Parts: sequence; C-alpha cells; structure tokens
Amino acid sequence: MSEKPDYTNRLIGEKSPYLLQHARNPVNWFPWGNEAFQAAQEEQKPILLSIGYATCHWCHVMERETFSDPELAQQLNETFVCIKVDREELPAVDNLYMEFAQAMLSGAAGWPLNIILTPDLEPFFAATYLPPKRMSGMLGVPDMIERVRELWYGDQKEHVVDQAHKIVEAFAQAAQYQGNSLPEKGVLKDSILLVYKMADPLYGGMRGAPKFPVGYQARLLINHAIEHGDGRALYYVERMLESMRKGGIYDHLGGGFARYATDEAWQIPHFEKMLYDNALIAEAYLDHWQLTNDFNSRQVLVETLNYLWREMTGSEGGYYSAEDAESEGREGYFYTWTYQEIHKCLGPEQGRIFCDYFGVSIEGNFKGRNVLVIHHEIEELAAEYDLTFEELEQQISDNKKTLWQIRERRIKPFKDDKVLTSWSGLLIHTMVRAGRALDDARYLDSAKNAAQFIYENLWVESQLYRRWREGDYRFHAGLDEYAFLIRSLITLFEHDCGSHWLQWAINLTEQVELNFKVEDGAYYLTGIPDSSLLLRRCQFSDGAEPSGNAVHAENLLRLYSLTLNKGYLDRALDVFMATKKFLETYPLGYCYHLMVLQRYFTESEVEIVISFNKDEEHKEVLRRLIFHRYFSHSTVIWNRVTDKTLHQAIPFLEQMKPIDGKTTLYVCKKGSCEKPINEFSEIVAHIESL
Repeated sequence: MSEKPDYTNRLIGEKSPYLLQHARNPVNWFPWGNEAFQAAQEEQKPILLSIGYATCHWCHVMERETFSDPELAQQLNETFVCIKVDREELPAVDNLYMEFAQAMLSGAAGWPLNIILTPDLEPFFAATYLPPKRMSGMLGVPDMIERVRELWYGDQKEHVVDQAHKIVEAFAQAAQYQGNSLPEKGVLKDSILLVYKMADPLYGGMRGAPKFPVGYQARLLINHAIEHGDGRALYYVERMLESMRKGGIYDHLGGGFARYATDEAWQIPHFEKMLYDNALIAEAYLDHWQLTNDFNSRQVLVETLNYLWREMTGSEGGYYSAEDAESEGREGYFYTWTYQEIHKCLGPEQGRIFCDYFGVSIEGNFKGRNVLVIHHEIEELAAEYDLTFEELEQQISDNKKTLWQIRERRIKPFKDDKVLTSWSGLLIHTMVRAGRALDDARYLDSAKNAAQFIYENLWVESQLYRRWREGDYRFHAGLDEYAFLIRSLITLFEHDCGSHWLQWAINLTEQVELNFKVEDGAYYLTGIPDSSLLLRRCQFSDGAEPSGNAVHAENLLRLYSLTLNKGYLDRALDVFMATKKFLETYPLGYCYHLMVLQRYFTESEVEIVISFNKDEEHKEVLRRLIFHRYFSHSTVIWNRVTDKTLHQAIPFLEQMKPIDGKTTLYVCKKGSCEKPINEFSEIVAHIESL
C-alpha cells in the first residue's frame, strides 16, 4: 500500500490548533486575510469560508472525510478560494457569518459552518456539516460543488451576486445601535413568566433536546426568587442543577461539564469541555450553595474548579480553552466504560454496587459503552445493600478515585492550549469568588495568576489582544474581551485582591468608550474598524457566552456604584435603551441583559465599605461574613488609609476613615449612607442583617 501523500498548505505557519489541524489537507486553505481576498478577486472565484474550532467533533469528521480526500480537495480547489477560520480567534467573523447562515437556513446553524461568498465576501449559500457524498437526504460535498458551479459559472451569476448583496443590505438596515427609552420594569416579570412556560419542570433548563446549560440564567432566577419571594424560580434552578449533577453531562470522575447534552435529561453529553461553559456553570453552583448551603452544589463546585485548576491551567498561569470530545478517533471513548471494565477494575462486589449506582449495564447507553449517570440516591441504595449512608458514600468516593486513576492512563482527548482573554475573564471572576467563599487560596491564586498572565502577555503597549499561544499574541481585542476582563478585574478588587486591578479596569473601560461606543448608543462588537468585515454591528443577544454589551452594562453599573461617577450610569442606560426592543420581542435570548436590569431596578442594592485600622483588625472574619453568603446586588470596598491608588480612583473614600483607631463599617443604600459602625459586635450583627 502506498503511503499517504504529504500535503502542506498556508495554514502551516499559523498558531491556532484548529487551523493547524487542517494544515496538511490537500485543500489549498488560506487563513482569513488579504491574500485570500485578493486571490478571489483576481481569479473571480467564489470563496468557501469554513469556520469551526479545535475541539468540535463534527469539524473533525469533516476534516477526515472531506478535506483530507485528494479528489474532493481537487474539486474544492478548482471551484473556490478556500478560507479556514478558527471561530475562537476571529469571533466577529464567525458572529457575522453565523447570523447570515441562520437567516439562510431558517435558524438551523452550527459548526462546522460552511458558507459560500462572492469575491466581495457577501454570502449566497450556507451549510453546516456536509458528508463526502449524499446520504440520508443530506446534501453531499460533490452536490454542493456542482450546484455552486451551476450558479456561479452559468447564466445565474449576476442574480446570485445581486441576491448576496441584498442579504447584506437587509442586515445593515436592520442593525440596531440606539434606543429612545428605557425598558419598563415590568419586562422582568414578563420574562420570568416566559421562562416558567418554556422551562422543563422535570429536568430543568429549557424544554427539548439538545440541552445547553445557561449558567447565568440560574442567577437571573435566584435574584427573582429573593426579590419577590417566588419559590417557582428557585425550583427551576434546583431542577436544572440537580439533574445536571446526576447526568452524564457532568464528569463524575474528573469534574467539569461537557458542552451540552443530546437528550432532555442531561444524560448523554456531547463530550467536549469548554472553559467558558465550566466558568459559568461553576458560578451557578456557587450561587446556589451560598444561598442554600446545599452540600451537593458545593461538591460539584469544588470538583469543577479542581478540574479547571488541574487540567486547564498552564504552567505560566493562563487558562486553556477546551478539551476535545474525541480520543483515539472515537467520540466519548475516554469518558465511557463497559460493564466488564468496571467489574475488572473494582472487583465483583464493588463493581456491582458502583454499576447499580451509576446505571451501568452490559448493553451500555452510548455506542455499547456507558456514560456514568447517577441512578440512585445513596440513602436508598445503602438500605438495599445493608450499608450505612457513610459507608456507601465512602465506597463510591473511593471507587470513583480508582477509576479516575485508571482513566488517567488512557490516551487523553486533545487539549486546545491557546489562552483567550474573554474566556479567561469569565473564569477569573468565578475563581476569585469561589476562593473567598470557600477560603481556598488555590482558587484565589489561580485567579490572580491568570489576570497577571493577561497583563503581561496580552496587554501590549496599552493594547489588549484576544489570543495567546506559544509566546504569540494576536488579534486586537473585541468588546467581549474587554467586557469579560473588566468584569473579572472589578471582582478581584471587590474581593480584596488589590486596588491596582480596579485602576486597570477603569483604564480599560475608557478604551472601550473611545474605541467601541456608538454615540448615544451601545457598543460595537469590534473596536478598530476592520475593512474585511462587511458590517460593524452591535451584538445584543447571548450566544454560547453572554452578550458583551450586557456584561459591559453590568460593569458600568458596578463602576458607578464604586465611584459615583454618573458617566458610567449614563453609558449603561444607553445600552438598556438600545436593547429595549429585543427584550420586548424575545427576552429569553437576552438573559444577561435581564440580570443587569435586575440590578438597575432593585431597591435592595447595598454598598459596603470596610475601612481598616492600621492593624487591619477583623479582616478574615469580615471577609467570611461577606463572601460566604449570597448577595444578589452588592458593592464591597476594602479601604486602607495608605492606599493612594484606591483614593485616586475613588476620592470620597479619603473621608471614610476608621473611627477612633478601629476598623469601621460604612453601609450605603441607593445613595444614602447610614451611620458608621466601629464596634465589632455591632458590625457583625449589621452585616448579618443585610
């Protein structure tokens, strides 16, 4: 048998793991850029724009089946200028063409995204995964090529170009940048009622399958439950968190969550693990634990953070992006077990109990193997096996550890080790909150190290960049990078990790104002205008991650509460006004905006200032009092007389000094400050009453 030919294309010089996965395809791939655009113009060829990411299962399938096939590659090269894009490196490109594709495909779009463009980058055909030949009614790659050739090289070309231009024009005319009035407070109640109608009362989350966890939706409901005493909201949160904890979407051996479940009960996952998902989901479990002191939520939180700390943190402190669904060419193989494997590893008696607890069967629940799914509560199973709760709990824990150690000897899924500013910001925020809440220095140090890594490697000559890998920083940061990072920096400051983080957050916020702000409106997705993007738009809806406009509106409200600079409030109101029509049309697509509006409308927001005496008396106790519980809307400042950086950022703090040489508490609500308290017992009682 002859050896497979060794191909190399232009992607070989890239740093993106996704692009490098295609660098030896016989397809003549270009990266997104002027060389490809010029080639399309000179040759008057349509462009095949193929967008994906390094841990995308169906991207791998298409790479193996189609892009590695010399005959199909030759047809693609003859017909198109072929461009590969890593959606995580160029989210603005992905966002724009995904919206085009959703319009062209009536909403059914995902990755890999394959979209055909004119040489002017305007779209006229879209598809997701395409098999190497027609199957089950699905268009095959040769069919797509033949159809495009007929359109482009036949007498319909002029019509195709005209229609593509009209698609872009329609999007440009529909773009929303500003608004004239604020949303009414009633939109919050209406939105929650819609959640109740759409939510799955049995398993939590939204009805139907596949099921994607939306971590911040839990916080929206928790805040509503607290504000209005509505037990239904907390019920839906607990159904989701409990079902996910038991389901196969959760990695019961190693911790962390898969990107989504293919079924409504969260049992069978799509096995890839994404940094952003785990950051947002971990925060949902943190919120629930702080509110209810639920043991299971605490355990899932700790196991997830331990996974992120152990597996997704580089030696220099940066956070990696994702882990693949595949290993050894098989989806889910690393995470799944046969009935026989478990009995061999644990022995017949322990194997039987473990298989009973996790519903492991001989026939399996996934391609002849088993995804671990909790099928019994420990209490009921302990009685069946004549064991105490503690005995069975310890056995399950020990056996999970044994299987995890054995699993560690398997070939691991591919890890995408690029560091993304935006996703890192999401995890820094969760890590620092959890570090204080759990009194665990590992998480605090992890958050601070990750923030410092971004400062040293992705903040270059006062410019923020999106991606770092192997010493290479690239791509000017967009709104999401700025917004998610600023959020985490404010959280670092409020959790007493240093006022320099606040100063950096303020500096970044001013850059956002200069480079992203629409006059009297919201914020563009991109900063410096990019001639390769057909439209410069504002993005309001949540996607796989929360809306950058929503997160930045929250940042502005937090900065306003910290500094009392009304300019921050005015900018946040501009975002609210620009978002109003979307909230009134389909609010569930804008959950993070709703959560920020809760903060704006609430009557229970509280600002807490702790002014330390020179010995910083009671510091640890006060931290625990404040951070071990759930505050729906609070601002916390740790004031030290000697902190000149802090007083430069927030001048009025110079007047909020420790009284009579004692650590002093100042509490303000809606701009009105209460009498300061410097007796420790009274401070404790007052904080506990908030």
